[in-house]
Amino acid sequence: MNPYASTIIITSLIMGPLLTISSNHWILAWTGLEISTLAIIPLIAKQHHPRAIEAATKYFLTQAIASSLILFSSIINVWTLGQWDITQMSNKISCTILTTALAIKLGMAPFHFWLPEVLQGTTMTTALILTTWQKLAPLSLLVMTAQSMNTTLMTMLGLTSAAIGGWNGLNQTQLRKIMAFSSIAHLGWMITILTLSPKLTLLTFYMYITMTSTMFLMIKLLETNKISVMMTSWTKLPTLNTMMMLTLMSLAGLPPLTGFTPKWLIIQELTKQHMLTIATMMALLSLLSLFFYLRISYYTIITLPPNSTNYPQQWRHKTNQKHYLALMTTLSISLLPITPTLLTII
Repeated sequence: MNPYASTIIITSLIMGPLLTISSNHWILAWTGLEISTLAIIPLIAKQHHPRAIEAATKYFLTQAIASSLILFSSIINVWTLGQWDITQMSNKISCTILTTALAIKLGMAPFHFWLPEVLQGTTMTTALILTTWQKLAPLSLLVMTAQSMNTTLMTMLGLTSAAIGGWNGLNQTQLRKIMAFSSIAHLGWMITILTLSPKLTLLTFYMYITMTSTMFLMIKLLETNKISVMMTSWTKLPTLNTMMMLTLMSLAGLPPLTGFTPKWLIIQELTKQHMLTIATMMALLSLLSLFFYLRISYYTIITLPPNSTNYPQQWRHKTNQKHYLALMTTLSISLLPITPTLLTII
């Protein structure tokens, strides 16, 4: 890619979400969302492959629909109240349309169909950006308007996302699709607690970004796309595979790893609000996600590759030392003891 073009794209990719987060006016927030959407499309379509072009088209169409709905909901709110302040959302119709639009942008169920397909058509780096950085702006808008949102609607969206994310990930063999459904399931946890405790939503999102980024970088370093290819990765990088297993268990929310912190705090908050049924359902739905994380761990760590493989053997490249991966892995698996400090900071 042309260096001038890549500079413009990367700058726009950084500035778009930051503009949305820092704005208090609907037009500025919408502009930031549009900038980040238009910046990521060249990165998705960069491979010049039919699947990449298809992914870019799907992404553009879904994001365009969501952006138009956001503009529509803000105009209805302005029509009712006469001002463009993001935090002043009192019109029920406007709030419902905004919730739908941001659910489409984030890839929450039942508006999740575009996310696995788009991730499957991109590179690992672009998939990492789509599942972490690109979710920052829509989620910040949800946090800013949390006091106006319908708790029942958000809880139903969260339960649906956790169920569909766990259920659809069970039979997947492609790692990018598994990470897409993992993202949908984690979004379910964030949205369930949004109206009750926005601070917990942000804490869950920050930990999700840490764990997902670590997982994507490990997969990229191993140069694998499918579960079956990962069976030979133990002989190449045994230490990295061990750390990958711990990161996967952290994503699943097993104690005493980092991923247990947000789920523990969310279930505790739901119990305090006397929502025992919702807390029980969320805990049970997390078992679905745990199954496919265990499946990846089983293929990576426990199985031995067969003598005759049905896929081409990879060359053993000289591994570049990724020092940042050591820090990210440590954060992904060992933040549970400092949970009180994290709650104080946020």
